[in-house]
Amino acid sequence: MTDRRVVGLRERLVRAGAEDSALDPHTAADAALFDDAVDHAVRGFQQHKGLIVDGVVGPDTEAALNDAQYSLGDRPLSYQQDQPLHGDDVEELQNNLSLLGFYYGHPNATFNQQTEYAIKELQRSLGLPDDGVVDLDTLTGLARVSKKITTSKAFSLRDYHRLEMLHEALRDRAVILVPSRGNSQLEPASAPGSFATEQDAVTMDVAEHAYDLLRNVGAAPVLIDPAADPQNTQPVSEPPGNQSGTPSVAPAPEHSGALRGSMADSATALRAHPGAVVLYLQCDWNRSPEAQGVATYFWGTPMTGQPYAPIGQLTSAMILRELVARTGAQDLGSHARQWSALRSSGAAAAWVDLGYLSNPAEAVRLRSPAYRARLAESLICGLQRVLAPAPESTATGAMSLADIQMYYRQHP
Repeated sequence: MTDRRVVGLRERLVRAGAEDSALDPHTAADAALFDDAVDHAVRGFQQHKGLIVDGVVGPDTEAALNDAQYSLGDRPLSYQQDQPLHGDDVEELQNNLSLLGFYYGHPNATFNQQTEYAIKELQRSLGLPDDGVVDLDTLTGLARVSKKITTSKAFSLRDYHRLEMLHEALRDRAVILVPSRGNSQLEPASAPGSFATEQDAVTMDVAEHAYDLLRNVGAAPVLIDPAADPQNTQPVSEPPGNQSGTPSVAPAPEHSGALRGSMADSATALRAHPGAVVLYLQCDWNRSPEAQGVATYFWGTPMTGQPYAPIGQLTSAMILRELVARTGAQDLGSHARQWSALRSSGAAAAWVDLGYLSNPAEAVRLRSPAYRARLAESLICGLQRVLAPAPESTATGAMSLADIQMYYRQHP
């Protein structure tokens, strides 16, 4: 492909750290050609950033490339209310401030008001004017004190503290369920045209099953459905049939969208429920029909596996254990990624790949209502293991809904 935009892409890849001399638009034989050097650089960048490695400069790759144009010190930073600054330099700044104990938010690469407060506090501690502007003097002082700090991050400690303070497990806990059609993730490059429709059917059915099970154990689930009618959205604070304060025993067998609290997008749901656990449900596709199994993802650094959101990491790990134990699916692991969905969700977000529709045997299982019900049960039992205040003795895959309900009767 030849396009003048490729010249700009080459320049941005070089600024983002690509070292291949063949990529340089000033020395390339045809700088407007999307050749092997550009494809290799794009894929390498995607791998480094924990994005889907497909060589396509889609929305997530475009956003990550824009962020990677600046390193800390390349430009002055300050809080701008109308158009906040965004980039890798801001994320590096937030990480340093977190290590020092000044910044307690999550490093989202956006210079928000919380970041400004942290900078002002740092400046006061350094004896500098507390104007909130990250200039040369502030960076010099930050570099001087950063040499003495450890890797214990304040935002991680706060997440663990939040986890320790959870006493009610799933009761009244907001859980946002995001099936594939509620998320803007690109489809796998090799997937056929029917993939999106089939994936939507699988993930929506699993999400609806999970919604009903969550309601029956006293949680406050929210289903993300772009087709949701705001006029018909039901409140989610009180599960049906729970006036006595004890969750009903039998899960709701019928799917009735009119009875479910739904919202059109996850951003709206997160604003309404900022302390929610968010579960993104997807299927996968691979060129090889042999690929199979389940995997989960959390917000973190792909190269090291370091989590930026410990609760999200624990949620991913516990759900994966339950999925493998209950379905017999191959364990493909829990991995750190920097996908925009995980990054914007905050502390407690897990991405769950339910299986490969490209694998004939796994596709048959994913079309089975009974198998989808087991997938939904795995999500609920994984969440219970995360949110329960003490470790449970029940073996992985052996916990039942009755066990969860018994837990609530023993912990009124």
